[in-house]
Amino acid sequence: MRIDGKRNAVKADDAVIVPAGARHNVVNTGKSALKFYTLYGPPEHRDGVVHRTKADAGGHEHSDGKTTERR
Repeated sequence: MRIDGKRNAVKADDAVIVPAGARHNVVNTGKSALKFYTLYGPPEHRDGVVHRTKADAGGHEHSDGKTTERR
């Protein structure tokens, strides 16, 4: 994982916090599939947006401000 140009080793079950505005990228260097979960605060992408690869993501869609939580 690179954050603002610094390489950080990450292993299974690690959590990484990326500071707001930091340039970041994740590259799977392992032999098995990478499972990658992201949480944004405040939300940066529209609900339900899923990108299978970085190339698919291209630019990113900004949140429309709608939440899916039930009250």
